[in-house]
Amino acid sequence: MPRYKILNVKQLCLYAVISSSLFSCSISEPTKNTVQAEPIQPKNVLFVLVDDLGIKDLSIEGSNYYETPNIDALASKSVRFTQGYAASQVCSPSRASIITGKYVTNHGVTTWIGDKAGPEWRARNRNDSHDPALYQHFVSTDEVTIAEKFRKGGYDTFFAGKWHLGGEGSSPEDHGFNINVGGWDSGSPKGGYFSPYQNPKLEDGPVGESLTLRLAEETAAYIGRRKADKPFFAYLSFYAVHAPIQTSKTLWQKYRDKAEAQGLAEKHQRFKFDRRRAVRQIQDNPIFAGLVESMDTAVGIVLDELKATGLDNNTIVVFTSDNGGLSSGDGYGTASLPYRGGKGRQFEGGIRVPYYIYAPGMAANGSDVAIPVSGIDLYPTLLDLVGIATSVEHQLDGVSLKPLLAGEKIAERPLFWHFPHYGNQGGEPSSMIRQGDWKLIYYHEDQRVELYNLAKDIGEQSDLAKKQQLITTQLKAQLDAWLLATNAQFPTPNPEYDPTKRQALLERLEREVMPKMNKQHDQYLNNDYNPNNRWWGSEDQY
Repeated sequence: MPRYKILNVKQLCLYAVISSSLFSCSISEPTKNTVQAEPIQPKNVLFVLVDDLGIKDLSIEGSNYYETPNIDALASKSVRFTQGYAASQVCSPSRASIITGKYVTNHGVTTWIGDKAGPEWRARNRNDSHDPALYQHFVSTDEVTIAEKFRKGGYDTFFAGKWHLGGEGSSPEDHGFNINVGGWDSGSPKGGYFSPYQNPKLEDGPVGESLTLRLAEETAAYIGRRKADKPFFAYLSFYAVHAPIQTSKTLWQKYRDKAEAQGLAEKHQRFKFDRRRAVRQIQDNPIFAGLVESMDTAVGIVLDELKATGLDNNTIVVFTSDNGGLSSGDGYGTASLPYRGGKGRQFEGGIRVPYYIYAPGMAANGSDVAIPVSGIDLYPTLLDLVGIATSVEHQLDGVSLKPLLAGEKIAERPLFWHFPHYGNQGGEPSSMIRQGDWKLIYYHEDQRVELYNLAKDIGEQSDLAKKQQLITTQLKAQLDAWLLATNAQFPTPNPEYDPTKRQALLERLEREVMPKMNKQHDQYLNNDYNPNNRWWGSEDQY
């Protein structure tokens, strides 16, 4: 049996009787506009999902290096949820939660599809103490996806970009989308970010064409040829900014020069080793910055089409990401400070994401809301906004955020995460609960817990589990109860585990690999940098 310490019945019930005053939190109410607009019933929905975009990868969220004017403008007129979370620290489970409205434990996709699990994990020679839990390798057709709800509600449905929720039998077309452009079982752009794409669901463009811009143009074209008598649900799911990190020479040069102007081009130590992997501490990668700008330009293409067709005042727009930024793996493109870690990790840098909702006519538009929300909430929110009813037999884990968009309140609730796997970026098998200002992390390897007060310690540096034992016990009991109720699967001990081999690996990663990474990233800022002599194919002009 998995070595997961469940508290006894008395402890499990403790949280029900502890005063809720323990969890009074400093979250703010929506900042309302001075002029209250009359809510209207929008019809169309544009859902924009970026891959691996961290909360600090946008200029509106504090980046002084990346330039994202189109997304900034959208965020400024939207309700900006400053404590927005992905439902998982990696892509497939988070994406499955968005389209099902459920926690990962309830749809069964708990890691990225294709990840090894069980005893097969040992083939990776990472010398880990546990075999990761088994998981569902596709979204079941028994699930009622958000696209199916919209289609049954009379909507035309469109998908473009990254899917990574199953192959044949579990593709976008199998889950409610009438049109699919580029969505298949791959989680990364197989041909890179410039045509030819090596994508069976996307016809190649002229050699050197940008994949990111192409997906935006396909989405804009779909909006432009819409049927006037039928509303649409368009889901633009970028492959950007997932690895491989690539850009054009022009954009590289722009951000290489900007790094120099900001004093970032000097050789320096940009990585810090945190537990099991290096973590980038500085935003100075001109290749990643160029990829971010291309994505922002692509968002602008679609938003401009909405405006040109006169649909901008009758279309809900959602913008978010599937997990935290690429600070500790997958190209190490960015830094997520002050948040700890990044994609794949259990810390805030792995799960905090941009989270913007623009619904025409809502009172809270143009304001910030500091109430914690999750990717599971987008499904019920969008249905509520367009007036599509949910059925009693179709249980969702998320809640509608429409009251917050209207300047009202929602009941305080805990949020949960479960990742019984090892992240490629240094993540550890763990489960988490966020309640008010408190966040508890339970580690499945050694059954320890960590407790952080996020209002006072956003960088998760001060573990308060021993100092705040009552809160720790209460949150652990809530987490236990949730894991049991949702039939969570757990990692199991690896009988071949050798702790000396694991320690040797970690020491090598810190002493040998991290310095080599730093030298490699220094080269990105050299004036004569020229990857494969053709900038990944972007120099092959079309």
